[in-house]
Amino acid sequence: MNRLAVLDASAVLALLFRERGSELVAQYVESFETCLSAVNFSEVVAKQRELHIPEESTMEYLGLLGIEIVAFDSEAAIQTAALREVTKFRGLSLGDRACLALGKMRNCPVLTADKAWSGTNLGVEIIVIR
Repeated sequence: MNRLAVLDASAVLALLFRERGSELVAQYVESFETCLSAVNFSEVVAKQRELHIPEESTMEYLGLLGIEIVAFDSEAAIQTAALREVTKFRGLSLGDRACLALGKMRNCPVLTADKAWSGTNLGVEIIVIR
């Protein structure tokens, strides 16, 4: 069985910009099959566009790293919605919940730079990268 990990947009951006925590993300990308929800991919692309980096470059780079972009389908939408009630007191966004839902659906750890996720008891391992 392959080891899997889900990346939050913050983890991918840390990797792309070599921010603090990027070393841990790089270790997971090298050692695990990694993926990213299409919702989180949208967040990454939006940030890249702010910096005038074309989305094709971002897609190509993620592809070279072997990071799968997972479609946000109706099942993902339902699982994401189910997390709203139990995470709203922490201020988690739709993107945050989409990432966590994907981790739950794939039964694998989730990497994030968002410390607000710490201590949540959602049935998914959360690895805060910094």
